Amino acid sequence: MQAGRFIRRTLNAVVPPALFLALAGYFGWQATQGAHGLHSYHDQLRLLDDARQSQKDATQEQAAWRRRVAGLSEGALNADTLDERSRAMLNLAHPNDIVVPYDRHDQLF
Repeated sequence: MQAGRFIRRTLNAVVPPALFLALAGYFGWQATQGAHGLHSYHDQLRLLDDARQSQKDATQEQAAWRRRVAGLSEGALNADTLDERSRAMLNLAHPNDIVVPYDRHDQLF
């Protein structure tokens, strides 16, 4: 009889605090490590920064392409510049041009 009372008192004294500590530990762990915890929050912030940087890069690339396309309109093309660039890209020369050959290892500037 005395042993049963001792065991019941011990269980009544130990189980509620142990249960509370386990519950507090579980919620503390979830608050830091869980799917919606602090670490996940920082990962989401990092992903958001990466997405914003990608958006900024894409916007800059789009602006560069818009400038290039705007330069292709008839009013923006200079015939001399177009001729010069096309000859340089195709490695051609006009019959009246003076061509100065360079060796591969010569510095051009």
